[in-house]
Amino acid sequence: MARDQIDMTPLQSRDELVAWLAAGVKPPSEFRIGTEHEKTPFTLEGYHPVPYEGARGIGALLEGMQLLLGWEPIMEHGNIIGLYDVTGGGAISLEPGGQFELSGAPVETVHQTQAELMAHLAQVREIATPLGIGFLGLGMTPSWSRSQVPLMPKGRYKIMTNYMPKVGQYGLDMMYRTCTVQTNLDFSSEADMVKKLRVSVALQPIATALFANSPFTEGKPNGFLSFRSEIWRDTDDARSGMIPWAFEDGMGFERWVDYALDVPMYFVKRGDSYIDVSGSSFRAFFDGRNSSLPGERPTLSDWANHLSTIFPEVRLKRYLEMRGADGVPWGRLPALPAFWVGLLYDDTTLDAAWDLVKHWTAAERQALRDDVPRFGFKARIRDRYLFEIARECVKLSHAGLRRRSRIDHLGRDESRHLEPLERILESGRTPAEEMLEKFNGAWGGSVEPAYKEYAF
Repeated sequence: MARDQIDMTPLQSRDELVAWLAAGVKPPSEFRIGTEHEKTPFTLEGYHPVPYEGARGIGALLEGMQLLLGWEPIMEHGNIIGLYDVTGGGAISLEPGGQFELSGAPVETVHQTQAELMAHLAQVREIATPLGIGFLGLGMTPSWSRSQVPLMPKGRYKIMTNYMPKVGQYGLDMMYRTCTVQTNLDFSSEADMVKKLRVSVALQPIATALFANSPFTEGKPNGFLSFRSEIWRDTDDARSGMIPWAFEDGMGFERWVDYALDVPMYFVKRGDSYIDVSGSSFRAFFDGRNSSLPGERPTLSDWANHLSTIFPEVRLKRYLEMRGADGVPWGRLPALPAFWVGLLYDDTTLDAAWDLVKHWTAAERQALRDDVPRFGFKARIRDRYLFEIARECVKLSHAGLRRRSRIDHLGRDESRHLEPLERILESGRTPAEEMLEKFNGAWGGSVEPAYKEYAF
C-alpha cells in the first residue's frame, strides 16, 4: 500500500469494520490482478546503499520520476516519499531502507502486468542510470550491514524502528534489508474469500521455495535459501505467520476483524503527523481507551492504515495479498502473479488445490512453513517433499491459466509466464541454490557479481 488512506469518518460499530472488508466482493468479471514488487537501489560505482538526500539520492530519483511520469507526488514534511498515478491507480513508494516499490495498477491479465513492469523498469532506468543508481532483484541485500542502510524520511518508519526490537529479533532486518514481490487478488463472495485464503496460506511455502532468493547476509552464505522468509518467523508474532484460526469453522470477514482488532497498532496519522501508539491494540482505540488519544474514536482511515501493518503470509484487505515470495530479477517477476492467478482464478484449479491441502493439519502447515526457509524443495509435509507439491501446483496453475485463455497479441495464453518456474523445477534447485553454486564456483566466494547478474 503506497499511501495512507484518508477518510476521517469516526467509526461507530464493529459492523462498519466488517462492511469495509466485505465491500471488496466483486463479480468474477471484475476480478483484477495487482502486483507489487520491491527492488534495492545501489550505487553503480562500489555497490553501496543510496541515501535519500543529495543530487544522486533517492529523493532526486523520485523527483525525476515525477517529471517523467507526471504522477502526483506524495509528500511528507516537505520530502517527496512517493508518487501516485491518479488515472491508472499505480503508485511508487519507498520502503524503510530505500527499497523502491512499484504498486501496480489493477489489471485484467498477467500479460498486462508484464507490460506495466517493462514500462516501469524502462522509466526508472531512464532517471536512475544518469544518477548512478542500479536496482537489485534479490530477497535480501547480500552485502550490507543493517547500520549501513539509510532511513527514509517517513514518520511511520521511525515509530516502527523503535518498536520492532521489542517484539522479535529480525524486525529491523525485515524493514531495512528485504525485498518481496506480491500479488493481490479478488474474491466473489465471503465463501470464495475464505476458500482462496485457506488455499493460498497453505501453499504459501511453495511460493517461498520457488522464489527463494536470499542466501547471503553481509557477503557470506547465511545457511538459508530464503533468509527473508526466515526473518518473518521472528519479526512480530502478533501480526505475522500462518493464521491457523482461518481454517477453523466460522471463518469470514468478522473473524478477520476480531483478529485485527487485537493486533497491536504502530501509529495513528493526524494531518501530516504520526502519533506513536505502538503496542496498544485497535480494540482499545475503538473503545476510546488509547492513552495517546484519550476519548478519541478511530476513523475508517485509521482502520485501513492499521490493516496495512498486519503481516501474515496472506493478508486480507479488500482483496487478498500473497506475501510469501522473495524479490526476484525482472524476468521472473510476472511468474508470481501467473502462479497465483492460475491457482485461484479458475474454479476447477481452485477445487483441485483445495483437495491438495484440505487434510493438512495446522501443525503440519506450520512445520512446512518453518522448514522451507532453510530446506526449500527438500522440506516435507506428511510423506511428501515440497518439490513434488510444487511441481503439482505449477501444473495446476498452468491448466488454470490455459482455461482462462487470456490471449496476448501473439496468440499466447498466460501460462507462458510460468516458464521461469518450470525451468526451476526442471533443474530441481531453488534459485538460491543456483546462486550458492555460483558463489562457491564462478564468483570465487564473492557476492559482488550479484550486482550485475541480478540487477534490473
